[in-house]
Amino acid sequence: MDRRDFLKQTGFGALAATGAKAAAPAVSLAVARDAVTASAPVEWALGELRARVNVREGTPLRIEVAGRAGGAAQSFALRPAAGGVSVTAPDAAGMVYALLELAGRAGQEKFGITAPVVESPANRVRSVARFFVSDVEDKPWYNDRDFWRAYLTSLAANRFNRFNLTFGIGYDFARQIRDCYFHFPYPFLMDVKGYKVRARGLPDEERDSNFAMLKFIAKETVARGLEFHLALWTHAYVWEASPNANYVIDGLTPETQAPYCRDALTRILAEVPEISGLTFRVHGESGVPEGSYDFWKTLFLAAKGSGRRISLDLHAKGIDRTMIDTALSTGLPVSVSPKFMAEHMGLPYQQAGIRELEMPPKEQRTGFFALSSGARSFMRYSYGDLFDEQRRYGVMFRIWPGTQRLLLWGDPEFAAAYGKAFQFCGATGVEWCEPLSFKGRKGGGLPGGRTGYADASLAPKYDFEKYEYTYRVFGRGLYNPATVPAAATPAEKALASASRILPLITSAHGASAANNNYWPEMYWNMSLVDPKAKHPYGDSPQPRVFGTVSPFDPEMFASVVEYVEGKSGVKYTPLEVAEWLERLADAALAGEAPRASAIDIRITAGIGQFFAAKFRAAVAYQQGDVDGAIAQYRKAREAWARLANTAKGVYRPDVTFGYDYQLRGHWLDRLAGIDEDIARLEKLSARPPRVTPPAGHRAAWQCRHTPPAGFRAGAPVQVTLTVAGASPVLRYRHVNQVERFAAMPMTGADGSFQATIPGEFTKSPYPLQYYFELRGGDGFGMYPGLGERLADQPYFVIRQA
Repeated sequence: MDRRDFLKQTGFGALAATGAKAAAPAVSLAVARDAVTASAPVEWALGELRARVNVREGTPLRIEVAGRAGGAAQSFALRPAAGGVSVTAPDAAGMVYALLELAGRAGQEKFGITAPVVESPANRVRSVARFFVSDVEDKPWYNDRDFWRAYLTSLAANRFNRFNLTFGIGYDFARQIRDCYFHFPYPFLMDVKGYKVRARGLPDEERDSNFAMLKFIAKETVARGLEFHLALWTHAYVWEASPNANYVIDGLTPETQAPYCRDALTRILAEVPEISGLTFRVHGESGVPEGSYDFWKTLFLAAKGSGRRISLDLHAKGIDRTMIDTALSTGLPVSVSPKFMAEHMGLPYQQAGIRELEMPPKEQRTGFFALSSGARSFMRYSYGDLFDEQRRYGVMFRIWPGTQRLLLWGDPEFAAAYGKAFQFCGATGVEWCEPLSFKGRKGGGLPGGRTGYADASLAPKYDFEKYEYTYRVFGRGLYNPATVPAAATPAEKALASASRILPLITSAHGASAANNNYWPEMYWNMSLVDPKAKHPYGDSPQPRVFGTVSPFDPEMFASVVEYVEGKSGVKYTPLEVAEWLERLADAALAGEAPRASAIDIRITAGIGQFFAAKFRAAVAYQQGDVDGAIAQYRKAREAWARLANTAKGVYRPDVTFGYDYQLRGHWLDRLAGIDEDIARLEKLSARPPRVTPPAGHRAAWQCRHTPPAGFRAGAPVQVTLTVAGASPVLRYRHVNQVERFAAMPMTGADGSFQATIPGEFTKSPYPLQYYFELRGGDGFGMYPGLGERLADQPYFVIRQA
């Protein structure tokens, strides 16, 4: 298929069995007898290598495989040796990566090892989550043993080290339930002795088969050197306002809920010994009221009593210290997993600020969501206050699938930057909600496969195969950002440019933090002029129109209204974002790629062109230039029509990531909403007053700055900057999202400036975060900024010594 043609153009190693046995090189294979090579995952990986080569004793080309003492966990080395290649690693995971890398290089002379290849992981956790949310679309892959063998092999080859099978995440609340297969997972897996709990209508044979498959999946995962985690996001068992639910849970009461869940989980852990970690949603959307610590104490007893070091991963939304301490009291490893850039994928850095909507409300909240909607609301969509330097828990980020769900993604430079971003302040890494996450959720599942293709010639055998390049660049970027090869071929360069478009839109324009409202890939148009026009963006500032939408990072980006009113300061403006989007779209469209990839590239480029023109239309409208706004809006409409027609006949008329209108349909469907809003603009009887465009331009200054190596709490921190022709202001805060940045003008002369962060401010448990605001003449800017390629962290961080 042309997908393979695209992969063959890449500069990476093992690309999922593109070679043929007939072309396999003849080699002799010498495997030392040691604890590393004797492990089951290494035995499996040696089998994968043997399938790619012809092993013949005495053959001059020799592969020597041996464990070695020392070195970072999961590292490996491939070195030229006399007549061949030496393969060493300190543990099973590293050896698996080495052998699969070698297998992928089997078509190259001497495996392409002309100099030592020494690799070690930058992120301790590199996890992939696969969601079960649809009985229609997910049962086929769940029950397909050949799928699991191929899929898990791909994860291992791409150097992910954890797989998280995720149940119970299809709904935010236990109401309006339609498809609830595995939503409250236990009765879909087993009968628990002492309870008469079941999913009404589910045959016992199917339930028992589900549990057998869970055991198979876990075994196959660890056989490849991956950790196997199980995510249990829902502990609700009563569906409210759900007359169309396909299953109902019988046999539970409020009094038996916690002990039943504990005993069910105890059985799972006993019969699936491969489970090494559990993920829990611990806020109100779990079905358990916030503040119900006794429920979680009871449930955690299952892990504590397992006799294993089961790690507990707690979803961060609404979490408080009491909940964290409840988990820590088990004596087990605990991590807290905040969302990266709300429920989306923004630019590759941790956002410098959160939307005002997520700041804690002034009034105290009570009820089911007392914490996540109240005093702990700032934990909803970012890391909040988790980076206490004295913390006894790990912090692992999670990339939610709001931005990138369906279309192909692959940018090596961004992948490397994400790999750095998830090391932020000692974080352990990231869990990535893979492409097609939430496909068919909330009863929106349709038969015919998950990829959404109407053109059967484009559909791969297994859904993940469409995204092999995505898994490759992301996995390699997370493993070692320093060694990800740059995009080199025309296809790679085109896809890399396209892959920056949606993250940029996401960072600059946060219409809704919720992934089930805001889907920029198939955007539901938001009106420029009428807040009463139909839209799903209920968590956007009022009046809810395009121009008032907050960026997801309001410290770095300005909204349309903020820019027009002259309040954007040195932030990146909507017009700058529009220029970047146009440039990226042009670069994406300039390259050639195989058909399946080219279609997704053209669609993504069209989305960039649409938003570029709509940002310009919104600015013109807010400035009172209605004619200019109409012209730009029509340009946006033309871009959307082009991309929609590109998708016509390629993707199905109804691509479903949910039951609601904004989560399903086709790009062609969205044209009507765009046309309606252009008509509103044309019929305006009262036009807004003319506003003078803000003065000034973004200037480029040469800056020199070396961040302090560290600091002691309570001691002042001096910050220096060398810059000619600008007056700098230091903007700083603690690494705590509930705070806003403070500003301090810097003093100095002859281009050398200083500012001192007072000791009273550094007397806190948090690292410090800062950047420089620059002004000179009619120019403005910030340092370090996002960089020309939008891949840099736009601030500095210093940790406590």
